[in-house]
Amino acid sequence: MKPLEGKVAVVAGATRGAGRGIAVMLGEAGATVYVTGRSVRGQLSDMGRTETIEETAELVTASGGLGIPVRVDYSVESDVQALHSLLIDERGGQLDLLVNDVWGGDSLAAWGKPFWENALHDGILMQKRAIHTHLMASHYLAPLMVARKQGLIIEITDGSDYAYRGNLYYSLAKISTIHLAQAMAADLRPHHVAAVALSPGFLRSEAMLDHFGVTEANWRDAGQKDVHFLQSETPAYIGRAVAALAADPNVLARSGSILTTWGLSDEYPFTDADGRRPHWGKYAAEQGF
Repeated sequence: MKPLEGKVAVVAGATRGAGRGIAVMLGEAGATVYVTGRSVRGQLSDMGRTETIEETAELVTASGGLGIPVRVDYSVESDVQALHSLLIDERGGQLDLLVNDVWGGDSLAAWGKPFWENALHDGILMQKRAIHTHLMASHYLAPLMVARKQGLIIEITDGSDYAYRGNLYYSLAKISTIHLAQAMAADLRPHHVAAVALSPGFLRSEAMLDHFGVTEANWRDAGQKDVHFLQSETPAYIGRAVAALAADPNVLARSGSILTTWGLSDEYPFTDADGRRPHWGKYAAEQGF
């Protein structure tokens, strides 16, 4: 079954991690996915990673959809304007789903230090990368949905509440994306367009696997360094959560909500890539987090 066949999605920040997982699982559901980000073959971003949007687009197509790589730096207004024009030229302005997953802040947070000992430049740059880019994407792409009176915007965040996340700049970025979803939902509701925030649990991304020195084949070995990693989830899990939301005809009723992969897995019939249904919420409650 391909519940998203005929649908058009843009995934902002689809080079790796959650963005790649989301793009590929949208492809699995049959969608046409504009795979956007900064890292392309022969011109990688400053993140120090080798993954590219072309690789992601190929995975989208291999999974059953159509992946279209488009280099977009969401901090550059002309890039986002060009994407807007491309969607009009190639899809007649159709856009059913926008996923704002641009991040780029991992190297900018100094954990274990008070905010005044963090580099101010890095903290502000994190906001530019993780909030301003989302604003740019939504400003130019939401009108395509408004014009057709349908669509969904998903803000990818970390956490499902407003609690402090251990670093002021990181907290500000992640909580701001939640409020972006809620504020956009209020403005978009009269136009029948939904906006939600969505958080994964402990994400087993490419970077996290590298951090622990393991691969997807032996990832459980990392539990010896961090037992919590045994409760981690692959990027496919949040990808299937996004696909389930995008296929739900009643998603407008959820507009403004803060959602989680584990919460949605209780409601929709999807699993992680290995058939598991990790539930970070229950685990965190048991551990007293």
